[in-house]
Amino acid sequence: MIASDTFKTTNMRLHQILRNAANFRTVFDFGDREVAHWFPRHMAKGLKQMKASVKNVDCILEIHDARIPFSGRNPLFQDSLDVRPHLLVLNKMDLADLSAKHMILKQLERHGVKKVLFTDCLRQRDDNVKKNTNFCLMVIGVPNVGKSSLINALRRTNLKKGRGSKVGGEPGITKAVLTRIQVCERPIIHLLDTPGVLPPKIQSLETGMKLALCGTILDHLVGEDIMADYLLFSLNRLEKYSYVERYDLSEPSDDIQQVLKRIAVKLGKTQRVKAITGVGNITLTVPNYTAAAYDFIRAFRKGELGRVMLD
Repeated sequence: MIASDTFKTTNMRLHQILRNAANFRTVFDFGDREVAHWFPRHMAKGLKQMKASVKNVDCILEIHDARIPFSGRNPLFQDSLDVRPHLLVLNKMDLADLSAKHMILKQLERHGVKKVLFTDCLRQRDDNVKKNTNFCLMVIGVPNVGKSSLINALRRTNLKKGRGSKVGGEPGITKAVLTRIQVCERPIIHLLDTPGVLPPKIQSLETGMKLALCGTILDHLVGEDIMADYLLFSLNRLEKYSYVERYDLSEPSDDIQQVLKRIAVKLGKTQRVKAITGVGNITLTVPNYTAAAYDFIRAFRKGELGRVMLD
């Protein structure tokens, strides 16, 4: 009888949560934000360097984030560098929900992309990478999708050597087209690492936000507050509620301020601020919403909120 009552209570609670979730936002309000200032102007130089070097390579490897297989790919790559065979590598597959992988491949094929490889280049050994070492390659893509990580993975797999290209957790680590980096002995294969180049004009604010969440744009250029809000909106839309358990929420929420306050309290992220009152100045301890937003975004990027497909 006790077990039956517990089941009924749990079922009613689940029904209430689902009913509340049905009232969550279905459209994200970007307000009056613009995307133009998000993108550094120096990227044109990187594309010019790539055009000058393309005659020395046999194949183009375009790296992109598997969580956004359609959003944000730079059309200038195809227009300017499509004089060599082209392979699209969707990296960070360990962070992406690939349950609809066949549909992704079909849609890419409809857009003329027939050669696609999914991989996770941070693994110490990547068998998917080992199958594709047949060319002298130029590695291209938007910032922070794992271009340098791919080169290092190939070196680990074939040469048993360490890093040949510097990597980092934010965009802009590679500043210019680098010298040739050897990744294989038999046959001898070299790769050219290149700086990330964003499209000069992207499709929409939503595309820009997806790029930002995946780390291709410096966070402070977009704003951690709206990035965290868009992440919450996306997780709820996809019914990915692992953030509830991670941050000890009682149920899914569509209120980013409520979620960030809970994150700040759980992690002890607070700050002291001065307030002017009728009896003088006082110091208050309040939640650090920016620090909480950063933790929320970082957890997504590390896959700690589950595998997600933003497109």
